[in-house]
Amino acid sequence: MNTTEKKVAEALLQIKAVMLRPDEPFTFASGWKSPIYCDNRKILSYPGIRSMVCDCMVETVNEHFKDVDLIAGVATGAIAMGALVADRMNKPFVYIRPKPKDHGTGSQIEGVWHKGDKVVVIEDLISTGMSSLAASKAMSDAGCLVDGMVAVFSYNFPTARRAFENTSIELHTLSNYDALLETAVEQNVVSMEDLETLREWRFSPETWGR
Repeated sequence: MNTTEKKVAEALLQIKAVMLRPDEPFTFASGWKSPIYCDNRKILSYPGIRSMVCDCMVETVNEHFKDVDLIAGVATGAIAMGALVADRMNKPFVYIRPKPKDHGTGSQIEGVWHKGDKVVVIEDLISTGMSSLAASKAMSDAGCLVDGMVAVFSYNFPTARRAFENTSIELHTLSNYDALLETAVEQNVVSMEDLETLREWRFSPETWGR
């Protein structure tokens, strides 16, 4: 676990953007049972943590992606953070809807971009990776060159890892499920007894808890 992974994991636990309840699982919209719930939009309500996360995002973009023309945020969770990153980097910003709107211009990408723009996509959370990759495809279909993606947090699902491995999109996350569990144990947020249950969920989330 590197310094950024730990720092971001500590912040997410501190503001309860991530909650761990192995004994009282949450239910996802998909129907999956989950011992963890992640709502990174809470970051926006804490100026110090918001600024820290934005700084880490900018550092990651600058470290891994050169000559970026455009920052794109995935709606809705990453619109605000993407705009903050773009502002900090003095870059244009657009956001990507899950699908084209059914009125007006029918746009899926909101903002101004140009064919050939080198784009970094900003995400708040990587779960299966499907919606994130669909957003990246929308930018590619619009004629942009998607250099990669930077996300606040990933569940580290094997399905997401395989999905990104099958594309040319380079993914970097500030923190992840493994770093979060390690930090949660250090801070006595969860017990060692709960740790195995939490680890099991990550490898079979669709059947866990049934």
